[in-house]
Amino acid sequence: MNESPATSDLTPAAEPTHAITLQPLRWADPLRWLLKGLQDVRAAPGIALFYGICFWCMALLLGWVFRNQPEYTMSLASGCLLVGPFLAMGLYDTSRRREAGLAPDLGQSITCWDSHMGSMGMLVLVLIVLELLWGRASLVVFAVFFDTGMPSSSGVFEAVFNPRNWEFVAVYTVVGGAFAALVFSCTVVSIPMILDRDTDALTACITSMRVVAANPGVMLLWGALITALVLASLWIWGAGLLLVGPVLGHASWHAYRAAVAPTTAPTATGAA
Repeated sequence: MNESPATSDLTPAAEPTHAITLQPLRWADPLRWLLKGLQDVRAAPGIALFYGICFWCMALLLGWVFRNQPEYTMSLASGCLLVGPFLAMGLYDTSRRREAGLAPDLGQSITCWDSHMGSMGMLVLVLIVLELLWGRASLVVFAVFFDTGMPSSSGVFEAVFNPRNWEFVAVYTVVGGAFAALVFSCTVVSIPMILDRDTDALTACITSMRVVAANPGVMLLWGALITALVLASLWIWGAGLLLVGPVLGHASWHAYRAAVAPTTAPTATGAA
């Protein structure tokens, strides 16, 4: 006797690399993704709360590092950018199950990556290298502009808002922005794609970069919305991430669905 759809798993549809087709995106799409993400949060509030707490803890850790060792803030922020998408994989799985008519399941969302260890491991390796380079570049910028020693957290604020330090602000922004753009381009659809289609890490990264290259304006808007919402959620001790984190996670799944043309719909399989 077959399992009911509510308890069955999703089988990724295998497809050759050349079959991956991109879809054009419109300027209004990012707002649609956010609305769909909010709908997913409302449909599975318990799962959203679990991941929201995880995101909040990351923000609290980031704040603690900024107060005590501000020179490592950019490095840790890049680390959060690495951890965040992988943490959000559970949210992608929840959105995917809803699309297939399956009941959301917290346990399934936590372990959804275990069948994609090879691809995920390779992607983690690539992003760790980027994170290490980003952290080193951040330290170099600080060392060049603060040759008398690393500033305190208050010193960083003074440096940022002091018009005489515009060179530091400009260089720091350019360096951080370049690495952020590279990480964003590599991950904007790669992780949900690995979850959905079980592709290899290289194919997923290339597809993600193709999406950004094909829709630079929309992707720039999407990145700006993500940045703005995350910054706004950090205003009161990062508590806004309890909601913003899950919404962005679910919305990222819908961004992938909109950007990469589907093949066959996922099939539900159960034990005989």
